[in-house]
Amino acid sequence: MQAWGTLVVTLATLMVVTVDAKIYERCELAKKLEKAGLNGFKGYTVGDWLCVAHYESGFDTSFVDHNPDGSSEYGIFQLNSAWWCNNGVTPTQNLCHMNCNDLLNRHILDDIMCAKRVVSLHKSMKAWDSWSRHCSGHDLSEWLKGCDIHLKTDPHNTDW
Repeated sequence: MQAWGTLVVTLATLMVVTVDAKIYERCELAKKLEKAGLNGFKGYTVGDWLCVAHYESGFDTSFVDHNPDGSSEYGIFQLNSAWWCNNGVTPTQNLCHMNCNDLLNRHILDDIMCAKRVVSLHKSMKAWDSWSRHCSGHDLSEWLKGCDIHLKTDPHNTDW
C-alpha cells in the first residue's frame, strides 16, 4: 500500500509540472522576448532568440533532453545542467544560480535571464549549436512576420 501512495505523489508532482508548462505560439513568445529586453541584446534580435527556441525546444517550456555525458538540458532555451542550473544529479557550475526544474514552467523570465548570462559569458549565441546551424547568417525576418515587433540590431548595445 505504501508503493501506491508513492505513485500517487509522483503522479501529482508530474501533473503540476505539466499543468504549469506551456508551448508558446511564435508571436506570443516574440512579444515576451521583446518585453524582457532581448531585442537588440548584445546585437541579437528577437528573430535570433525565436530561431534558437524553435530548434532547441519547439517553444515548449517543459522540454528536457538528456545527453550522453549524463547532463540534461532544460526549458525553452535548453540550458545545460553541467553549466547553467542545478538538477541535483549532474555536477554543475550552476552559473545562473538556479534549480533546473525552475526552467520547466510557463514563467520564462528566469530562462531569459539565464540565456542572457550565456550570451554575455560566451560573447555570442554560439553556445547553442542550433543557432550556428540554423540561425546565424540567415534572414530571420520570417520569424517575426505578423508579430508587430520592431527590430533593434545595434551591435553596440551591451545591456545586461
